Amino acid sequence: MKKVILFSMLAFFAGRIIAQNIQSIPVGTQAPLTEVKMKDVSGKEVAIKDAMNKNGVLVMFSCNTCPYVIKNQERTKQIAEYAIQNNIGVIILNSNEAQRSDADSYEAMKSYAKEQGYSYSYVVDRNAKVADAFGATRTPEIFLLDATGKVVYKGAIDDNPSEPDNVKRQHAKEAIAESVAGKTVTVKESKSVGCSIKRKA
Repeated sequence: MKKVILFSMLAFFAGRIIAQNIQSIPVGTQAPLTEVKMKDVSGKEVAIKDAMNKNGVLVMFSCNTCPYVIKNQERTKQIAEYAIQNNIGVIILNSNEAQRSDADSYEAMKSYAKEQGYSYSYVVDRNAKVADAFGATRTPEIFLLDATGKVVYKGAIDDNPSEPDNVKRQHAKEAIAESVAGKTVTVKESKSVGCSIKRKA
């Protein structure tokens, strides 16, 4: 039992060290690995580029299990639908590779996507390859790409992930509206609040 606890603690701290060494890609840069195919809950292989629509694509790093993801789930669906209404594709990546045999398994992802009524891709980011390239460290965490594949916004859905009733600004929604209108995104970056992506040590 002691060995199990020790191993769990080592894995936890190793995961934190890995996350601390990851650098987020700057706003204005071309998004990486957009052609990498990932297994979708539909069984198909889907890349970020495949999810791209006329006005860009909303890339979200998420999972099945994080309390912040669960708390933000209605907002996740709302921002996804808003993106789709504005001809922006949506793809959600589950990069929790350290929990792949547990609650973030492929089978669990399929069940979760069905329960939530996802009408867009929910894919397995194997070995957190895309998360590493983007520099994503949290769930949920958003990267909004324009039609050319450049990052125009990254961070949280809004300014209060903990208290949905006290949201003062919907960062992602405003970024979508401004980007689609051809305007410069006012708030280009915000702090994503949530659970750490569970990478393998």
